[in-house]
Amino acid sequence: MAEYINPRVDWAFKRIFGTEDTKECLITFLNGVFEGEFVIKDVKFLKTEQTRHQKRERGVIFDVACVTDEGRHIIVEMQKKEQRYFVDRALYYSSKAIVEQAKPGEWDFRLTPVFTVCFMDFIAETGIPCQFRTDIGLGMLNEDVSSEKGHCKRKTAKTKAKAWKLSDLRYGFEKMRVVFLQLPLFEKKQPECMEIFDCWIYVLNNMEHLKEIPFLDKYPVFRKLAAIGDLQKLTPEEREYYEEDVKIMRDLYATDKWEKEKRRMAIEKALAEGMEKGIEKGIEKGIEKGETRKSLSIAQKMLLAGLPYTQIMDFTGLTQEQIDSLKN
Repeated sequence: MAEYINPRVDWAFKRIFGTEDTKECLITFLNGVFEGEFVIKDVKFLKTEQTRHQKRERGVIFDVACVTDEGRHIIVEMQKKEQRYFVDRALYYSSKAIVEQAKPGEWDFRLTPVFTVCFMDFIAETGIPCQFRTDIGLGMLNEDVSSEKGHCKRKTAKTKAKAWKLSDLRYGFEKMRVVFLQLPLFEKKQPECMEIFDCWIYVLNNMEHLKEIPFLDKYPVFRKLAAIGDLQKLTPEEREYYEEDVKIMRDLYATDKWEKEKRRMAIEKALAEGMEKGIEKGIEKGIEKGETRKSLSIAQKMLLAGLPYTQIMDFTGLTQEQIDSLKN
């Protein structure tokens, strides 16, 4: 039985999807992601490090970047640890790929679409819904004229507000889209995976635990994956790169787990201290109320005995208002 690499490790991910001899893996996966929209026949890999146009400009390095035979730019990223603004970062990366299309000299500003596919080896706490796949993109906002007939009608001066609806991003005007794939939220079992996209996600989620790669007869690309992913077939240099990245990934996981544990313990401590303080305050208030009731009872008797207010106040510690309330 073979032993396979973990495809979510940085080196392994780039080996599977970012090299010329494994181009077939990238193409079949992307065709699964965008099935029904367009078909990719070939890709040309691009530089993964984007040019800095100013010294203070932040650098950007993609995991995989390519352009398709029809000119679409596609970025593929694997994110192992959650970041608070990961969605914003993905949009920033996509924007950089758009900016890089600018040409020196005369340019008519024609842009080709940029698609970013983000594998997330975690469940995001903020930014996107708790579901396996989420597409965010630039679409065309159409004015909602459901109560009117026709298009392009001139609005009168009485119109105070307009209602808008977003056209279907998959088939509307589109220049940029980010596809977020939260791997832990993919729930299909092997027998349920029929389409190549589902098959890819299942394998990427489980490859390091498999004894053999499934779907070989249905989708031949997985034969190539089985060959390049066999841990025993890696060269000593490849094995060194892979094991170093495994160590980094495990350190990230351990650090993240400890940070979450510390937050949990801090919350529990705060709750315990809050409860303790609350109990102490409650006891104090209870004692205070008990003493007040006792003083009021004594004052009532002193009033009935006809004693003056000053003597009652000095003896009980009550205010004149409190003593007056006993007469009602």
